[in-house]
Amino acid sequence: MSIEARIADEQPETFKFSAENEKEIKRIVAKYPKGRQASAVMPLLDLAQRQHDNWIPMKAIELIARKLDMAEIRVLEVATFYTMFNLKPVGKYFLQACTTTPCWLRGSDEMMRCIKDRYAIASGETSECGRFSLLEVECLGACVNAPILQVNDDFYEDLDYASTAALLDSLEADAPLPVGSVMGRSGSEATSGATSLATLKPKQSGVANA
Repeated sequence: MSIEARIADEQPETFKFSAENEKEIKRIVAKYPKGRQASAVMPLLDLAQRQHDNWIPMKAIELIARKLDMAEIRVLEVATFYTMFNLKPVGKYFLQACTTTPCWLRGSDEMMRCIKDRYAIASGETSECGRFSLLEVECLGACVNAPILQVNDDFYEDLDYASTAALLDSLEADAPLPVGSVMGRSGSEATSGATSLATLKPKQSGVANA
């Protein structure tokens, strides 16, 4: 997708960080040595996105550039490099689907087919109802529990067509399923269950280690 296609045509005339986020910006920038404040660009982009209904307007890019003494194009370069930053509006539920090799081998095609069957959208598009946006992304870093679908900030793992449909049902009802493996795997253990330390009893809450 071209940079132009990723940037919203309709833009707000102004953008201003909230008072709470201004305090957070001071805290973030203070982490870096003098003259190195540009290192804070990613956290500031994240703040802007969370404040502005999950997307970053160009006025926010300009403001961040001024705050960090950066060229606007440098801030935009960062914002367009990472798929986690949205430069145009997305739905309430932003579906980021990993389709790289491990997820593909484990059935990400079926996960994607379910989403497309339900909403008739492709990567970079938003459903007609406006509540669901889909983006095909690179590795989400949880390959052992592939295929993975990131919904906003949450990961859902071990998906197939049917479990993806159940997840979408829960999102449509605004009652998302518990995050993690949809088959109930603990961490990254084998699908058949633990293969080592299988007799180790879970730690009792409130009991000190021996």
